Amino acid sequence: MSNDANVYAKMGVQTGVMSASPHKLIVMLFDGALTSVRLARLHMECGNVTEKCEAISKAVDIIQNGLWAALDMEQGGEVAQGLEQLYDRMVTQLLNANLRNEPQLLDEVEGLLENIASAWREIAPQAAGEGA
Repeated sequence: MSNDANVYAKMGVQTGVMSASPHKLIVMLFDGALTSVRLARLHMECGNVTEKCEAISKAVDIIQNGLWAALDMEQGGEVAQGLEQLYDRMVTQLLNANLRNEPQLLDEVEGLLENIASAWREIAPQAAGEGA
């Protein structure tokens, strides 16, 4: 029964991704990264090493292959450069948190993700013209 629920949930996510605007996709990436960081903290606190590593790896993957890869350095100018530096810092802090078991590093990354995600959510009305 649990497997059926997982399949259904994955289908829902896939459907949401396929129908999402570029703006909504970025918001979904932030949400996924935040969820992974929070799971990593929970597993760190419970001493679940394997699960902590998996959650941190997923957060790193979302940041590097989703958020960072979506940056348009030509059109984004200084904003894109600033985000690139923040994403680089987040990845470094996530890797350090994993190696050292330091939850405060996860807190830092979560705060950075929350701040940027909040700004993305605030521009949603302007992005609605894109089909959000």
